[in-house]
Amino acid sequence: MIGGYETLDVHERDGVGWLVFDRPEVGNAMDATMLAELERAWAELDADPSVRVIVNTGNGDAFQTGLDVKQLATDKDALREQSRRTRDATLKLTAWHCGVRKPVIAAVNGVCAGGGLHFVADADIVIASSTATFTDPHVSIGQVSAYETIGLVRKSPMESIVRMALTGRHERITAERARQLGILSEVVEPERLRDAAAELAAKIARNSPAAMAATKAALWGALESGLTDACRAGSQHLVDMWGHPDQAEGPLAYTEKREADWVPLETESDA
Repeated sequence: MIGGYETLDVHERDGVGWLVFDRPEVGNAMDATMLAELERAWAELDADPSVRVIVNTGNGDAFQTGLDVKQLATDKDALREQSRRTRDATLKLTAWHCGVRKPVIAAVNGVCAGGGLHFVADADIVIASSTATFTDPHVSIGQVSAYETIGLVRKSPMESIVRMALTGRHERITAERARQLGILSEVVEPERLRDAAAELAAKIARNSPAAMAATKAALWGALESGLTDACRAGSQHLVDMWGHPDQAEGPLAYTEKREADWVPLETESDA
């Protein structure tokens, strides 16, 4: 049973796991409690056999606005662990940080700022409300823009991301412009966002969990390797699926004109 979170709404519906930022009164900013809960929530959703796809979105007018600046200013000890992980490059905020194997859709419902860009850079697929905006205020408050924008330049033309990083809080990228830049793939009206995310998740959930996990590992691995090394690593993921029951079930289900009965994704303890 999913539950027991103070700062997140984490639940499963129709095979889709929802990880929803739930501090709308502060723009869903991350305090120490949310930082701890994020790692647990990603792990719980990834391990839940009823969850095929995960959607990450926010309650209220903001998607995610980064670290809680008020807590940072008044209680530095509360975020000491976050500071250590930032220094050591061992962050545990996003699905990518936490090694989530299932497909992750970020559904950006409003402003996405600063540390919130982590969740856009590290999602597998991003869609957004037409009213969503993207901004990186780090340099405007004397901080370095690094992790989030480094992730984004692997998906988008560098010049546009550098411009966002260097203009700081003085410019915002609209949802439509973000789509043009390849930061996201679809823009929908605000009232349609969660339905659109659920519909996309339902399409993805029809596919082989094992094959999708291997595909995700191969494609993300390619971002960290040269072309030759990425293709060699990708070929290993491909070969590792040979003999998997889904490889027989898929063609059979197609021939028999029915939905495939896929094998659930193994948990780490099963492997």
